[in-house]
Amino acid sequence: MRIKDILSPESMIMDLKATTKDDAINEMADLEVATGIVNNKEKFVESIWAREKESTTGIGGGIAMPHARNEYINKARVLFAKSAQGVDFDSLDQQPVHLFFMITAPAGADNTHLQALAKLSSLLINPDLVEKLKAAKTPEEVIDLFSQAEADKDKEDAEREAKLKAKKEAEAKAAASESEEKPLIVGVTACINGIAHTYMAEEALIKAGEKRGVEVRIETNGSEGVKHELTADEIKRAKGVIIASDKQVKMARFDGKELVKHPVVDGINKPDQLVDDILSGKGSVYHAEAGEASESTSSSNGGVWSTIYRHLMSGISHMLPFVIGGGILMAISFLVEQYMGGSKSPAFIFLNSAGNLAFAFMVPVLAGYIAESIGDLPALMPGFVGGFMASIANSSLGGAYAVNANAKATSPAGFLGGIAIGFIAGYLVLGLKKLFANLPKNVEGMKPMLLYPIFGLLLVALIMYYIINPIFGALNAVITNFLNGMGTGNLVLLTTILAGMMSIDMGGPFNKAAYVFASGAFANDPTSKTSAILMAAVMVGGMVAPFATAIATTFFKDKFTEDERRAGVSNWILGFSFITEGAIPFASADPLHVIVSSIIGSAVGGALVGLWHVGVPAPHGGFWVIALSTNWLGYLGAVAVGSIVAALIMGFWKKPIEK
Repeated sequence: MRIKDILSPESMIMDLKATTKDDAINEMADLEVATGIVNNKEKFVESIWAREKESTTGIGGGIAMPHARNEYINKARVLFAKSAQGVDFDSLDQQPVHLFFMITAPAGADNTHLQALAKLSSLLINPDLVEKLKAAKTPEEVIDLFSQAEADKDKEDAEREAKLKAKKEAEAKAAASESEEKPLIVGVTACINGIAHTYMAEEALIKAGEKRGVEVRIETNGSEGVKHELTADEIKRAKGVIIASDKQVKMARFDGKELVKHPVVDGINKPDQLVDDILSGKGSVYHAEAGEASESTSSSNGGVWSTIYRHLMSGISHMLPFVIGGGILMAISFLVEQYMGGSKSPAFIFLNSAGNLAFAFMVPVLAGYIAESIGDLPALMPGFVGGFMASIANSSLGGAYAVNANAKATSPAGFLGGIAIGFIAGYLVLGLKKLFANLPKNVEGMKPMLLYPIFGLLLVALIMYYIINPIFGALNAVITNFLNGMGTGNLVLLTTILAGMMSIDMGGPFNKAAYVFASGAFANDPTSKTSAILMAAVMVGGMVAPFATAIATTFFKDKFTEDERRAGVSNWILGFSFITEGAIPFASADPLHVIVSSIIGSAVGGALVGLWHVGVPAPHGGFWVIALSTNWLGYLGAVAVGSIVAALIMGFWKKPIEK
């Protein structure tokens, strides 16, 4: 497939009217919908912004490449847009963007589409092409420029491949001495979506090497999988390794090599620096542990709390599908039990069993992936088994697996015990790696296959038996009894605090802490009325902020910009669906008025939940699961009152926008 197949005159805006990033994305998205490329503008724009939150696609040099690949896209296409005045797109070089390439690919796009997209990305490294595109007047001229650039690149690539082939043939006939060989640098480029940045970084690094008389071989890890995979011989011969990646790549193969690690955008914007760092010996020697499969190349610098938070979120992100899927199926089964035949109904038995099975994996998955985040793959099994032990009630290892048949059953260590053993298992495996680091080379293979599994599991089991289950089992029982025995006054106080926390940072650590507390109580006892009330409190608290901004932008139009009023419309749906993050753009623009108003409104809604004993025995869903509520009128009323309070405070407090 040629580039002209994914460029079309109908998908070009030669005079972009937008002056802001939000307007630019919406203006391009409108054209994508009008031309039939996108089937759902709202979801498509959400996916574009989700990518922008990971890292800006304004790569510098006046170019931005917003991109997405999902089911809301019908056809692979590159939309070209040109802005004469430039748009502030949060670019890496803080300069306005004049050329936009909105790259879209359907979820099932084949490799030919992706190869064409990759080639387009690599062409934009050429500054001459960029300047000609800025001067182009018609869509046809844009297509001609790309066609000519593609032909030139094909010729250049063919010459490069011919030289490489000739070199390999010459090496096969007679090995050249090391002093006569051209220096070799190898590397890996990868970004989260793997559509554009991956291949642009590859092209930039290769060109930087050519300018210095250095051969650069790059392995790309994009949407179509790993391409140009590095061989063991190439890695062995290389002077050093460049990792320009925003996601995990296989690292163990680079053991003992000089290596530099950077985000993928540095591969695009700083290729000369990365190559020079290797040539001048500024990299550090990489040492891999036995059994290591991958290492995150994203920035991991931060304090102790940020590190703990990152590992905890790794476990929770893997756990949430089990909580949400299992919790909602269980809640539906209770409706079936009440209205469709009782506990002997086949539908109830099926739904309740499926939900319970998902819940049974919740704590093991949480603990396993916390451990894996810390100690890599060898820590997954000890963490998973420790989480399983934490989820079963027994004073020993748990339930039917007790080592002492006469042991007195106690409360399980549960959610809190799972978190604790996840961290313990991860750091235990790190300790084992250091302990076994100096073993003879001929027993290296024993570490991942024998030593880590046996010692990791043994130590985790001992810690669970003697420390975690006794301590956290008792703590879990105290917390459960306290929650179930709370009077209305204490319950209202707790629901007020939890709901208010949901709006402090709208998806950040405070929000997550409140949700984790409520979902932990729900996980420990999903049939408890109190746990259902706590879930309702965080649900209401998380729905207030988007609803409040939607209401405020509707009734206080003079207090918001045109972009904000447009964004406020989508927050009706986001609030309905319990997606607090819809209020983040408003909070970013005016944190004092928006966040304080939302906290007050969320706290009011949470207080009403506790006062009216509103329960939602489902861990997610917003108003989509209102039928499962134990008091659906109270649920609706708590959200409505909290949202209106927040909207009124926000609307009267904010100053009118100056024209």
